[in-house]
Amino acid sequence: MARDTSFSYSFLVLPAAQRDAIGLVWDFCRAVDDAVDEASDQQTAAIEIVKWRDEVGRVFGAAEPVTPQGRLLKPVAAAFSLSRQPFDDLVDGVEMDLHRTRYQTFDELAGYCRRVASTVGLMCVEIFGARDPRSRDYAFNLGLALQLTNIIRDVAVDLKNGRVYLPQEDLAKFGVTEADLRAGTVTPEIRRLLAYQVQRARRFYAAAALSKPAAAARQLVAAEIMSGIYFETLRRIERRQFDVFTEVIRAPKAVRARIALSIWARSQCSALASRLFRRT
Repeated sequence: MARDTSFSYSFLVLPAAQRDAIGLVWDFCRAVDDAVDEASDQQTAAIEIVKWRDEVGRVFGAAEPVTPQGRLLKPVAAAFSLSRQPFDDLVDGVEMDLHRTRYQTFDELAGYCRRVASTVGLMCVEIFGARDPRSRDYAFNLGLALQLTNIIRDVAVDLKNGRVYLPQEDLAKFGVTEADLRAGTVTPEIRRLLAYQVQRARRFYAAAALSKPAAAARQLVAAEIMSGIYFETLRRIERRQFDVFTEVIRAPKAVRARIALSIWARSQCSALASRLFRRT
């Protein structure tokens, strides 16, 4: 969630006020996540969770926030009429990493993904000004797609941190053990397992595309750039024959920039064509 990630390419197309607001939301979410990831022990992390849960209440309540991120976010939340629930859900999702390092089923994993990823999408679409109720479905589906892409890409990184996000039922289905994953060799079984995860992610990208309201196309162009960049990562994982162990697979910066420019240009052409059509 750092500002120099793939997401930053998406936000460059936004008006300055929206771009600044997204940055402050991002900083707040990053601070919550870091509070747990960087805590020295479980007890410290639990205290941080309580702190940030209270801080969400101050951002959306009468009291003054106590963190720099909260103080900067409070006027943004008011200016863009942001909903509190996604922020509460995000804290819940970060807290899950304190207690869960494995997920038995995809339904369980989807609950986690909704809290740590789809919630951020819901925050963003409100800043984008996409108020059509279907935009929420779009944010939900795209959040799942992006988080699943991260999970596939980061299998080796997560293993080093003691976490396996791939559903345990899927490992069993394809005859893969955690020891197999730690070995870092792409066996036929691991290849089939990861191909299955990629197809699942693809279904959520497709669901997002289907749920995107046509009337909100201009407001959602930043999200579409995000989608395009992460989908490219998914394609690169496939082209590497699912070798997510040798290195973390990402689209190079030049490719990310090209995708962003292409999607932005396409949206501008579509908007122009729509205006011309209305005049005829």
